[in-house]
Amino acid sequence: MVCVSIALGLGLALAGCGEKKAAPAGPAGPAEVGVMTLQAQPHTFTTELPGRTSAYLSAEVRPQVGGILQKRLFTEGAMVKAGQVLYQIDAASFEVQLATAKAQLAKAQTNQKAAQTNAARNAELISSRAISQQQYDDSQTALAQSQSDIAAAKAAVQAAELNLGYARIKAPISGRTSASTVTPGALLTANQAQALTTITQSDPLYVDITQSTTEVLRLKRQLADGQLTQDEKGAARITLVLDDGSRYTHPGTLQFSGVQVNPATGAITLRATVPNPEGLLMPGMYVRARLQEGVNENALLVPQQAVTRDPAGVARVLVVKDDDTLESRRITTGAAVGNRWEALAGLNAGERILVDGSLRAKAGDKVKPVQVEPPAQESTTGSEKG
Repeated sequence: MVCVSIALGLGLALAGCGEKKAAPAGPAGPAEVGVMTLQAQPHTFTTELPGRTSAYLSAEVRPQVGGILQKRLFTEGAMVKAGQVLYQIDAASFEVQLATAKAQLAKAQTNQKAAQTNAARNAELISSRAISQQQYDDSQTALAQSQSDIAAAKAAVQAAELNLGYARIKAPISGRTSASTVTPGALLTANQAQALTTITQSDPLYVDITQSTTEVLRLKRQLADGQLTQDEKGAARITLVLDDGSRYTHPGTLQFSGVQVNPATGAITLRATVPNPEGLLMPGMYVRARLQEGVNENALLVPQQAVTRDPAGVARVLVVKDDDTLESRRITTGAAVGNRWEALAGLNAGERILVDGSLRAKAGDKVKPVQVEPPAQESTTGSEKG
């Protein structure tokens, strides 16, 4: 029994001597991080404002006289010209009224001739005192009355002619018609509440833009200072981005006249005018209007992935110094330019900033910088400040 215990002890001792001790781990090398060298580049900055399109002109068509509708003389949704006949009301009753008014005018003209003859005769007789003064005065009064009757009869003829003309309902403006709300056989009344159709003129088209008073004042200052791109008349030039992200080919102009402040929201509605020759834009569409503010020839654009915010909300980037150590640098950012920020202060051209590997290193660490291509810039036109 003693021999077995001695043998077992010797075996364990020999096994322990055969084990190798693990070597202590050496210090890790610098973390490999992706860096980008900042380069100054020219960039066009823009302000982007939300808005909706509205018709340049819009007119609701209503009858000015009552009657039975005989015909609709236009195609719904088609273009019409100002003065074009759209509807025809049964004109028989208006033709009778005109004929009656003309007959009354002829009667008044006949009475005037008789009154003129009587007044002239009495003028001769009163000189020889063959008639009384009362007879003479009555003849002059009858002549004046006949002249008034003629004026009233002429006015009645004009009114009858107008009513007959109103039986042909015409387009007040040129534009595109909406659907007709009535069909032939319907009874129409003068100046009824229901419009027969609506004509909309959409070339050019208005774009109504809602903006804060602060932003409007800034835009006005930039326009006065010449920072905004202007047309030959001094109006700010804009381009539109449609709801699907495509760019509208025809530039427009931003108008600042006639603005009003909404007392409930403190916002101002600006109005821009945009050509619409192809009819691509329709009233009620959502668009974004971009104003070109100018070109910065030495803009520094920092990838947004390189910018972080500290608890105070201050923007910071990690700068790789000459000795390959990281420095947390406070910067001032400006406009968003696609997936980048405009760096206004805190960085210089030629400096290296960390864009990949922020989880592997922190400020003060020595790193192994690897130059990487800057992230692809999103397709935008200038910056977005709106």
